[in-house]
This record gives sequence, structure tokens and C-alpha cells, in this order.
Amino acid sequence: MARSIAVLKLSPRVKNVISFAQSVATAMTDNAHFPSSNPPLAIFQADITGLSSSEAAVLARTKGAVEVRDAKLAVLRTDLETMKTYVQGVAEIANPSNAAAIIESAGMAVRKITLHDKPTLGVKQGSVSGTVTLAAKAAGHRAAYAWQYSTDQKTWTSVPQTLQAKTGVSGLMTATLYYFRVQVLTITGEQDWSQVASLVVK
Repeated sequence: MARSIAVLKLSPRVKNVISFAQSVATAMTDNAHFPSSNPPLAIFQADITGLSSSEAAVLARTKGAVEVRDAKLAVLRTDLETMKTYVQGVAEIANPSNAAAIIESAGMAVRKITLHDKPTLGVKQGSVSGTVTLAAKAAGHRAAYAWQYSTDQKTWTSVPQTLQAKTGVSGLMTATLYYFRVQVLTITGEQDWSQVASLVVK
């Protein structure tokens, strides 16, 4: 089984970043797969326009323009990373056979990863209504695990950290689709948040 991963092919050249971001914005506009993008397309487009204007000021050798341009470039790169996470989340919910097409429809590249071992995060119904059990891939001794859940993948609620690679979550609304993720904390620092797992709580 292969998993489709959304990939941003960002060039170090500012004009290429602008061009790529614009192609993503165009691809996302009126795309039925992405009814409520994160960040919203209006904000994303405004940040693209802002970077374009500041890059023009740099080329015109306007004093202080480089600092402004660099700040706007950082904002747009963050937008793109956030958009990639959003697109990946939508693709994760879809049928795996459609995930690559969904990602590509957003103007992003796809990388295939073959899944052989245990998923990073597993989620299953708890023994009581409104509860779930989460199990992460163990990261060895002296690791801690931070857990979060969400109903929209925008606002995340934290669950108490554990020293075991599993935890329970209670008080959830039934008949509701929840998203879950885990972050491993080791002596070398925090790892990235895991891929999102989802479940309709019963």
C-alpha cells in the first residue's frame, strides 16, 4: 500500500515562489475538493499580491524594500506550508486511490510512500460512547507524547502528555468526525506532528 504525500517544490528565487503560489491559488479556486481552504483563498491571494508588490520595489531599488520583501516572503511560505497540510488532510480522508489526484488538483506535486510498518497514529472507538483510544508508534525510552484533536483541523485541543505511546480521549460528541494527531518529544527536541488520523465518534 502506498500513501500519497503533498509536496511543495519551492524555488529559492522569489519570482518562482510567487508563480508557484499563484498556480496553487488558481488550482484551488472553485475546486470542489477544497470548499474552505486554510488559509482562506482571499488571504492567500492577498499575501501573493503583497509579495509581488514588495519584490517589484526591490527590483526598483527602493530603500528598505528588501527587509519588507523578506518578511512577506516568509508569510507566503508559511501560507503554502499551511495549505499543504490542509490539502494533505483532505486527501487523507479520501479513498487512497483518489488521494494523488486530489493533491494534484491543488497544483501540488505528489510523492508516494510505501507503507510497510505500523502507522504513526492509530485511533479506535473507546469502550464508552464519546471516547476513543489513540496509539502512536513508540519512539523508545525517555520519549513523551503530546496529543491533540480537532473537528476542523484548524483549532486543535490538547490532551495531557503521556510517557506511554497511547492515551484515551473522553467527552467527545457522538456522530461527529474528529481528527487526531500526536507529537513525539525526545531529548533531542520536538518532532513534527504526525499525519492526521480521523474517526467518526460513536
